[in-house]
Amino acid sequence: MLIALIAVVAGLVLLVWSAGRFVGGASATAAHFGMPPLLIGMVIVGFGTSAPEMVVSALAASQGNPGLALGNAYGSNITNIALILGITAMLAPIAVHSQVMRKELPILTVVTLFAGWQLFDGELSRMDAAVLIGVFLVLIGWSIWSGLRSPSDSMAADVSTELGVHSMPIRKALIWLVAGLVVLIISSRILVWGAVDLATAFGVSDLVIGLTIVAIGTSLPELASSIIAARKGEHDLALGNILGSNLFNTLAVVGIAGTISPMAVAGDVLTRDLPVMVLLTIGLFVLGYGFRGPGRINRFEGAAMLAVFIGYTGYLAATAF
Repeated sequence: MLIALIAVVAGLVLLVWSAGRFVGGASATAAHFGMPPLLIGMVIVGFGTSAPEMVVSALAASQGNPGLALGNAYGSNITNIALILGITAMLAPIAVHSQVMRKELPILTVVTLFAGWQLFDGELSRMDAAVLIGVFLVLIGWSIWSGLRSPSDSMAADVSTELGVHSMPIRKALIWLVAGLVVLIISSRILVWGAVDLATAFGVSDLVIGLTIVAIGTSLPELASSIIAARKGEHDLALGNILGSNLFNTLAVVGIAGTISPMAVAGDVLTRDLPVMVLLTIGLFVLGYGFRGPGRINRFEGAAMLAVFIGYTGYLAATAF
């Protein structure tokens, strides 16, 4: 059990490190080859921040651990909203200025409701997974098209500046790109092995391990970037980071896992985890959209989100055994 615990900790540390190197290397490489900052921000950075969840869930599905695959994706969404946005709003209240964000908030809400409805029959088939990936590709295309029409409203330039993509030499960028991807895959395998072994040792389901330890660990890149963005006054960047990550998790991460291995959906996911994720998403939409003016998530609302996360995690821990 001690070896499994060490594997989980080491896997998470390497996962976070490699994700950062991969995103930085990929963004700098794309910039050197002339890709606009908008595409770097929307596609490469968006993909890179969700790369840990994507690789972990894909490996879990391929190894016959559907609970870990779904738990990681949905647990990351819950963590992103309740923990990360909660802490970020408590440090610096988040104001929603961008029209892009005001479009993505209702889209995320509809996508989350659609994903929950799709799993209502208790199964994630390859057809379900294909639909999720198809919707994801359509949304990515729409986001790029919208951003190109209104580049002044996009946050991509801020993202590329934060990453320093223009200052990194191409050789270094390629090295970080390859090294980050290799370590990302290796660390994901270590993490999945350790998480499954821990679940077996403690007698809990791999779903609970995925919803808690793995989900929180794979969401660390979003936590760091959102706090930094909020403290610098880049409120839309902090919120956009979470919205983009949740869209990736709900559509691409679950879709890829289901394509690799169709899976039965545990009853707890349908009666406990999906409802929590849906309610948090709807709450974020209500707070952030701003029906009578600019949306805003204040410190009190951030504290309420954090309280929901603590209560949800505490309930998981209390009922795990």
